[in-house]
Amino acid sequence: MTGLVDDEVPRGNLSGKHQFDIDVVDEEFNDSPIEQVRLTVPITDDPSVPALTFRTWVLGLLSCCTLAFVNQFFAYRQNQLFISSVSAQILVLPIGKLMASTLPTKKFQLLGWTFSFNPGPFNLKEHVLITIFANSGSNSVYAVNIITIVMAFYHRALHPMAAFLLAQTTQMLGYGWAGLFRKYLVDSPFMWWPDNLVQVSLFRALHEWEMRPKGGRTRLQYFSLVFVCSFAYYIIPGYFFPSIGALSFVCWIWKDSVTAQIIGSGLNGLGIGSFGLDWSTVASFLKSPLATPGFVFMNMLAGFTFIFYILTPINYWSNVKDAKKFPFFSSHTFDSTGKTYNVTRVLDQKSFDLDQKVYNSYSKLYLSMYFATNYGWNFAGLTSTISHVALFHGKDIWKMWKKTSSAAKDQLGDIHTRLMRKNYDAVPQWWFHIMLVSMVALSIFVCEGFGKQLQLPWWGVLLACAIALTFTLPIGIIQATTNIQPGLNVITELVIGYLYPGKPLANVAFKTYGYISMSQALMFLGDFKLGHYMKIPPKSMFIVQLAGTLAASSVYFGTSWWLLTTVKNICDPLALPPGSPWTCPSDEVFYNASIIWGVIGPRRMFTKEGNYPEMNWFFLVGLLAPIPGWLLSRKFPKQEWLKLINMPIIIGTTALMPPARAVHYLMWFAVGIFFSFYVYRQHRAWWARHNYILSAALDAGVAFTGVLVYFTLQSKGIGGPQWWGQDSTDHCPLAKCPTAPGIEVAGCPVF
Repeated sequence: MTGLVDDEVPRGNLSGKHQFDIDVVDEEFNDSPIEQVRLTVPITDDPSVPALTFRTWVLGLLSCCTLAFVNQFFAYRQNQLFISSVSAQILVLPIGKLMASTLPTKKFQLLGWTFSFNPGPFNLKEHVLITIFANSGSNSVYAVNIITIVMAFYHRALHPMAAFLLAQTTQMLGYGWAGLFRKYLVDSPFMWWPDNLVQVSLFRALHEWEMRPKGGRTRLQYFSLVFVCSFAYYIIPGYFFPSIGALSFVCWIWKDSVTAQIIGSGLNGLGIGSFGLDWSTVASFLKSPLATPGFVFMNMLAGFTFIFYILTPINYWSNVKDAKKFPFFSSHTFDSTGKTYNVTRVLDQKSFDLDQKVYNSYSKLYLSMYFATNYGWNFAGLTSTISHVALFHGKDIWKMWKKTSSAAKDQLGDIHTRLMRKNYDAVPQWWFHIMLVSMVALSIFVCEGFGKQLQLPWWGVLLACAIALTFTLPIGIIQATTNIQPGLNVITELVIGYLYPGKPLANVAFKTYGYISMSQALMFLGDFKLGHYMKIPPKSMFIVQLAGTLAASSVYFGTSWWLLTTVKNICDPLALPPGSPWTCPSDEVFYNASIIWGVIGPRRMFTKEGNYPEMNWFFLVGLLAPIPGWLLSRKFPKQEWLKLINMPIIIGTTALMPPARAVHYLMWFAVGIFFSFYVYRQHRAWWARHNYILSAALDAGVAFTGVLVYFTLQSKGIGGPQWWGQDSTDHCPLAKCPTAPGIEVAGCPVF
């Protein structure tokens, strides 16, 4: 959950009036040295309040498993929907209070342990632990993408136990790294994890006594009202009228013009004039715009306009790299004739490795001009993040790191750390050591066992672990102080692509073990810091995070395996019936990445041997991009808006395109800018009271209707009425056509 209120820090930026001053520190740390923490986090604690209760386990596991199922269920659909833990955070509050008022209070004895189903009023600490459970369920399992591309795209068998252990080990491995660095990234008062302050604020708001305003509603009543409306409305775009999710009227006017449809298509073109009347169109890929700070929209709108509406059309209609041979906007891979690249032709089916002779006689790999340059922007995003953080926050981070090292060495801490040390036992370090050793060993077993179906050798697992171990601390420092987490996916793909080319599954497995184990470690540490602020017993936090990860990984795996084995032709839009939502847009991008980085490899793509060596210049572009803004902010320090220019956000704007399309971005901008600027400025009281609750209710309503419609109707073969609006596309078929002369594609005009 992210957001911005008056005294909280905007995501990814610590400039201007939000700049913290780490030099103003009380020597005895009677409070936090960070002003935002002092304003938000209470400095009191009651260690007698029960935390890991029966209610915590029941509501926590229920929230975790429900979110895991719903998020994976929607992950395969054309309009994905991400349900964050905020929905569970709000919904479990009345349920928890109901349980506290109805469950028996009798105490039971079991093996010398006394417990009760109802230890008293539903409290804040239980609520926090339940939300930690829900966080585990709301965070996707990256390894499921590997399972999907093996079964649905490469059409190969995968041992279910190998798939299950892959999901578990990739999620659990990062906990070992977290244990090694928690002293620096959690206990230190200077590592403050700004994103957690939003959670702390919401917890305090939910647990404050609330009287219904005269003529108004409580927050819970408002949530219920919006939820019912969202639930009822989604039956229209989810069943009766899927086309309402992306309406592109330009295509309806110029039905025979490829150029007009490229301009007007919201799903396969520029999306000029396109729009959607479906909340899942707004929030499916970019998450809820209601929880995003206003300055982020301005940065992203600038980046989107420059990259997608200026550079991309210029490159396409200038026919750079034979761009007109291929669709304007596509994540597919192509051969030199403009047809879809025949991957099975260049893969030796026995060894599942690149057949070099066949590849040399067939074709180099081609991409749509947009998709190729999007990789370049990904390169630039990585280096611009490093450059931006070094320029704008490097001095503060270095000061924090020195103070953190000193505090850790001298066992210093602020009031929160001292309260935690005084009232609770720390998690023994050997718990993390056992987790680390066992997960590394199990990861090697997964890759080397089961007939080496994942292709990655033991040394690849160890190298991926080394990369994750090396980057967890520096990236953790960056995230804990700036809310920016530089991704390792591109670096890991490059490394294994050069070292072990021609192996698609080895490439994606290496990327997952190297990138996701670090990301999981930082998620664990961020949640641990939330527990630190809310004074949750550390052992209870560890147990909940461990149980939540095990449960969530199992449900994500089970849901994906069930859908992959029961939905006929899942992830194959050409074979699916009209209106079917099971198009797997994110998995298609993941599959094409496995071809680009794994089958073909970066040496045959981004050097002189390939078609796109120029993309390497983007590393330098990204490194230099933040410098002009930094120089201007230094020259004109009173111009606060200059400090809000964030080049990593601008450059990384289109990182989700594809699978996201123009209509998703346009609707996200429209809704987000309206609420972040007009509503926030003109109706501040309403925004503060209802904004986040509105977001959670809209998400929850769509999710419940989508699941209900599937189980009651679609799973039984009962589709919606057969008419024009049943098509889930935007009725712009020519937008997928090339515009170069002589290219023959089924359904497209020949020039």
